[in-house]
Amino acid sequence: MVARTAQSWPSVTLEELPWRSTIEPGTASRAEIKRHQGSYLASIPASIAEQPLGLPSAVLAAADDASAAISRFDAEMGGEIAPFASVLLRTESAASSRIENLTASARAIAEAELGTRKSGNAAHIVANVAAMSAALELSDAISAEAILAMHQALMADVDPEIAGMFRDQQVWVGKSFVGPHGADFVPPHHDRLEGALSDLIAFIERDDIPVLVHVALAHAQFETIHPFVDGNGRTGRALVQSMLRHKELTRNVTVPISAGLLSDTDLYFSALSDYRAGIPETIVERFTDASFRAIANGTTLVKELRSIRADWQERVRVRSDSRAWSIADLVIRQPVINAAVVSAQLEVPMTNVYRAMQPLVDAGVLIESSTGRRDRAWRSPEVLRAVDAFASRARRGASS
Repeated sequence: MVARTAQSWPSVTLEELPWRSTIEPGTASRAEIKRHQGSYLASIPASIAEQPLGLPSAVLAAADDASAAISRFDAEMGGEIAPFASVLLRTESAASSRIENLTASARAIAEAELGTRKSGNAAHIVANVAAMSAALELSDAISAEAILAMHQALMADVDPEIAGMFRDQQVWVGKSFVGPHGADFVPPHHDRLEGALSDLIAFIERDDIPVLVHVALAHAQFETIHPFVDGNGRTGRALVQSMLRHKELTRNVTVPISAGLLSDTDLYFSALSDYRAGIPETIVERFTDASFRAIANGTTLVKELRSIRADWQERVRVRSDSRAWSIADLVIRQPVINAAVVSAQLEVPMTNVYRAMQPLVDAGVLIESSTGRRDRAWRSPEVLRAVDAFASRARRGASS
């Protein structure tokens, strides 16, 4: 970590507010209820729309190196965008969810996306894929409305009552569900959200800040504002991808930065705390480190997928113009498929799907994975193992 030498960023301030408990009698102990009486302290985010940067040159140089690496990675993947854009989007979504302790195997996620799993963590992660997709689609103009749309995509099937709605209540992070007293962090009162978000959008629209630095600071400010009842972390990390695309650092693929942050989540959350204390260097350093880790991990995943696809070329005995090869390419980006998916995505008549798929089954590329006659599906164990290995590398920790 770079030593901090001067006040370079404003810290959050605090305001004392009255607490009106809504806890139902009998849902917590009397001692716990007593601890959450009286006023509490809520954060007031600093205005950053016109804040000078003032970061150490070493931090800026490292972030610039990471930005160059992101741009190279995006360009290299751009030539094979069809299979790898969707794979990297899913891995980023899964890693972002894992930071929130929402974990699932690649197979479970793929089955949830197919619709054969209706609930559980995998369904939450699929919702995060939708949020990431919305973030990329809305990257041309980042606004409060765009952020609401990202949250709507994330929470629509998970918690529709709050989906796409800024909070109208006080929230807090950690400690107790009873009240905010002694919480790890108490975001601003909901009456301050409109002004804080307007300030953040104005900051995002600046063009005088290096891109990765800009993204890291905007992310930390978003997490400080904490504009939703739930889903702030995943929406905030979707906003990261939206900004990378908006600032044109990426054009083709999603760089799985959340997978880099996953290597040490304690450091990530500590960096957010530093930011709120007026120390922005740490979150920039975390994003710089996460970018390099993500590129290394993502590159390994893509190499493994290329190797798998090349091996199939040797094993599957069909003509070069066979529909089986189109299905093989589909399986690289979507490792659990059914007849309906193949028919819709490749415009293959349903009556021809099984015949087209059979050479892949015969070669062991696909294994039937069915839960009933009406839910016949096929999976690629090799692709699923590669994606699970990506997740395993991401969570090994900073010391690995």
